[in-house]
Amino acid sequence: MTTMLAGLHHVALIASDYERSKRFYTQVLGLRVLAEHYREARQSWKLDLAGAGGLQLELFTFRGAPPRPSRPEALGLRHLAFRVGDLDAALAQLRAHGIAHEDVRVDEYTGRRFCFFADPDGLPLEFYEDAR
Repeated sequence: MTTMLAGLHHVALIASDYERSKRFYTQVLGLRVLAEHYREARQSWKLDLAGAGGLQLELFTFRGAPPRPSRPEALGLRHLAFRVGDLDAALAQLRAHGIAHEDVRVDEYTGRRFCFFADPDGLPLEFYEDAR
C-alpha cells in the first residue's frame, strides 16, 4: 500500500500566556517567527514558527482553555520531540535559561540519548539526539 502522506506539515500548540510561550519557543528553542496575528473575533493570538528541517509550529491562545489532564500519559499527544545534533549542548541551553530537565536516558531500541523537559504550560517536550 502506498501512503498518501507526504510528511508532517505542522504541530499546533495552545498556550496560556502568549508572550511567555513566544519567548520560550523563540529565545530558548530558537524557532523563528514566520507570521503573527491577533484574531479579534476570537480574542486569540496565532503565531507561526519555523525551525530547521522544515519544522513548523503554530502557537495559539484561547480564553478558558482547559489544562492538560496529566503529564505525559494523557490520551492524545504524549509529547513533542525535537531532533538535536548535540544533546549536551541543547540541555546546556535549557539550563542557561533556567529551565529544568529530567535525567538523560538512552532509547533501548536505538541506543540514542534523549531527555524530557517542559514548555511554560507543562507540555512535555523531548530532545532526541540524532546527528544525521
